[in-house]
Amino acid sequence: MVTIKEIAKECGVSTATVSNILNGKKNVGEETKARVMAVVERTGYKLNYIAQGLRKQKTQTIGIIAEDIGQFTTPEMIEGVMEVCEDNGYRTIVQNLRFYSRWNDIWFDNETMCNSVMEPAVQEMASIRVDGIVYIAGHARNISRFPSEYNIPSVLAYAYSQDDKVPSVVIDDEDAARVLVKYLIDHGHRRIGVLAGERDNLHAQLRILGYQKALYDAGILYDPELVVYTGWGKEFGYRDSAKILDKGVTAVFCMSDQIAGGLYQYLFEHNMQAGKDISVVGFDNQVISDYFMPGLTTTKIDLIGIGRTAMNMLLDKLDGKETEQLVRVPCKMIKRQSVSKIK
Repeated sequence: MVTIKEIAKECGVSTATVSNILNGKKNVGEETKARVMAVVERTGYKLNYIAQGLRKQKTQTIGIIAEDIGQFTTPEMIEGVMEVCEDNGYRTIVQNLRFYSRWNDIWFDNETMCNSVMEPAVQEMASIRVDGIVYIAGHARNISRFPSEYNIPSVLAYAYSQDDKVPSVVIDDEDAARVLVKYLIDHGHRRIGVLAGERDNLHAQLRILGYQKALYDAGILYDPELVVYTGWGKEFGYRDSAKILDKGVTAVFCMSDQIAGGLYQYLFEHNMQAGKDISVVGFDNQVISDYFMPGLTTTKIDLIGIGRTAMNMLLDKLDGKETEQLVRVPCKMIKRQSVSKIK
């Protein structure tokens, strides 16, 4: 069987160059890469990852544990992690814990329930000797304990770690909400209602802080009566639309695009229109938001950016570098036609 040393000799390059090419690293010229890969293909060389891992005490493998791959936020975060892995010669193994499929949304604040599935998943990753783990949460929550007895460098994405050995990458919920509400204020709105998520939900709590900050900066007194806590889905937005509209608001901040969809339906059924009779903003920039009539002004979460940032932090940990304990990734407001100026 041909060896890396023999391939390097035939191509006139070092064994390190051949190894970098086979491991997918990007610091090699295209001409050299093509020459080496031609010899690899002709000789039928296969990289022995098991032997390589035993020799280096590293497997060049990253474990991605997702709480639920069906959650709309998860696939793009996984994509971001994989992009960085490919750029740095790492393979990935993905494990789906199926939290929503198992328990719907009752797991948000039940760490015992979450840990009953999380800990075996981390143990399994340890058994296949991954070099590190990116743990992708399905919803923002505090994770007080991440299994550390396996000594696997780990980073949390989309959740807040309470373990100083495990850093976190999250969205900047508070500032994203502040920017949206400021946009409404800049359009003359002062009586701004909120259709929030559940009261004890971390996303909702942080977005309320952003709402309050925008009001404070504009000299508008916060009125808790203008906040209606509801669920995250369209059905909840529809159910509670009358509650918020009856308070005489001129604009509504919906904490998800789906909530906004429920409000849109209610407005349609009552011969009203977003952007005309009342201004509406959402959150998430899901695909549906561009197809609302009129298009929904909302905020885009940089999910790929969260995944990339988490993986880059993990690479720093693998290199023995210090990392920040918490990184907030900014969101971007997407302006459409659902907001109008007060005349």
